[in-house]
Amino acid sequence: MKITPNLIKSQLASSISATRSSRANVGGGVAGGTEKAASVDLSAAARNLAALQNTDNDIDMAKVQQLRDAIASGQYKVDTSRIAESLIASARELLK
Repeated sequence: MKITPNLIKSQLASSISATRSSRANVGGGVAGGTEKAASVDLSAAARNLAALQNTDNDIDMAKVQQLRDAIASGQYKVDTSRIAESLIASARELLK
């Protein structure tokens, strides 16, 4: 599975862009020579996407590099019994 934070960023950008353009169309322009203060009200989905954008601490790159090195050198051993137990537990949970 490939993690793509750029997809999240582009979704957030398009959501903000759509909100801004709809607000600009409703607001018109400058009224009577005075400039109105702009405000943006983000939807709950846009706020969630903004919270997901901060991916600084999501991945431990040192751990990823250790796993890559172990796989490349043939030292990484897959615990098949642990995988099987997890699959069975997941299937049991789905059947409830």
